[in-house]
Amino acid sequence: MLAKNRIPSSGHSTPSPPASPLRSPRYRHGRKSGRFSPFQPGRTIAHRLAWLLLSVLLRRQGIFLFAPLIYISGMLLYMGTVSFDVVPVVKHRPAAGSVYRSPQVYEKLKIDMNGDNSSADAIWTIWKNSYKKGEWRPCVNKSFEGLPESNGYIYVEANGGLNQQRTSICNAVAVAGYLNATLLIPNFHYHSIWRDPSKFKDIYDEDYFISALKNDVRVVNKIPEYIMERFDHNLTNVYNFRIKAWSSIQYYKDVVLPKLLEEKIIRISPFANRLSFEAPPTVQRLRCLANYEALRFSSPILSLGETLVARMKERSANSGGKYVSVHLRFEEDMVAFSCCVFDGGEQEKEDMKKARERGWKGKFTKPGRVIRPGAIRINGKCPLTPLEVGLMLRGMGFDNNTYIFLASGKIYNAEKTMAPLLEMFPNLQTKEMLASEEELAPYKDGCHRLYSLPS
Repeated sequence: MLAKNRIPSSGHSTPSPPASPLRSPRYRHGRKSGRFSPFQPGRTIAHRLAWLLLSVLLRRQGIFLFAPLIYISGMLLYMGTVSFDVVPVVKHRPAAGSVYRSPQVYEKLKIDMNGDNSSADAIWTIWKNSYKKGEWRPCVNKSFEGLPESNGYIYVEANGGLNQQRTSICNAVAVAGYLNATLLIPNFHYHSIWRDPSKFKDIYDEDYFISALKNDVRVVNKIPEYIMERFDHNLTNVYNFRIKAWSSIQYYKDVVLPKLLEEKIIRISPFANRLSFEAPPTVQRLRCLANYEALRFSSPILSLGETLVARMKERSANSGGKYVSVHLRFEEDMVAFSCCVFDGGEQEKEDMKKARERGWKGKFTKPGRVIRPGAIRINGKCPLTPLEVGLMLRGMGFDNNTYIFLASGKIYNAEKTMAPLLEMFPNLQTKEMLASEEELAPYKDGCHRLYSLPS
């Protein structure tokens, strides 16, 4: 009797196809033993479990449901992306130049560096005056012509440290001269890091500044009363321009000048790096005039500076009174702002994080801002450490007998970072070594302008 189809038909009976041959592994592999056993000698536990699972699937004829899964698993095992063993950890090498390795370089060079101390000829070549007969010539010609009527007053608030403030003064002179405006003596922002309340006249000779520029740019230290009355005698009420960094001089002519003519006085705050380096010769001339002619330190600072120079010449008498003055830009704020990573580990990371938040409150933690210290280092934007400055000077030919005057603010982690520089140049001097406490006392409170390594 024929077996009936399990699927009901429409009333017609159809003979069932002949039975398929049995596909159980025990028939294919059981010719010798008569029955397949997953527990044959020499098989691992993994093999036994796999064969047992396969046997059950074949017996139940569920292979067609699990075939895709088994195929994919087999391919993954074959390609090695999945393994029952421990997956090896792939270590990525940092890009060349992205990691601070100067301490390792110094250790390799130290022996040869200490053994080579015969660079007197190189030093005299470096110190040789490039001008004939040693005469320095002025690069800016002063004007002796009169000035036309002023278009109004410009008041700027310079921010940042000494270098940024000096740049701001020169840029303010250039902008005022270009717009034929009268410049009010710039004001310095009080910064939370330096905490220096010094005014323009505390650092520079104000009267000399005004006099040196009188034929090129009008400079005053006070706004006329009739104008200040309009603003309740408060300069913060004056219209303030928020100008983008590195703006062109043409922007000042097109945007700032019309408002100046309308208000007769404008304020620009902050005013650090607000003028492009690329400018017409007339603008560059005013910059140079301010920097090299008009800006002269105030009498107390100038007097102490001359004293320090005289004492450095005395101590470096063996080299003809010649010495090197170095300004290290490795203060905590400079290191923090650069976002570079050195060899200070977790402590350095925490110090820099606090310094950035203390000085710039949220600037470096804005959503979407990504800091890549490695890329910054590759691009050459990391400040030189004291060690790297020392390596550079030794490479230039200055031996360990060279006298160096160190002009710097409070060096970050000075005890560690200054040690290699002192090894390379033991004759390193600071203002504390050259001047008495009485001489330095007037500059202890509030004025950071006489830089040095802290004692």
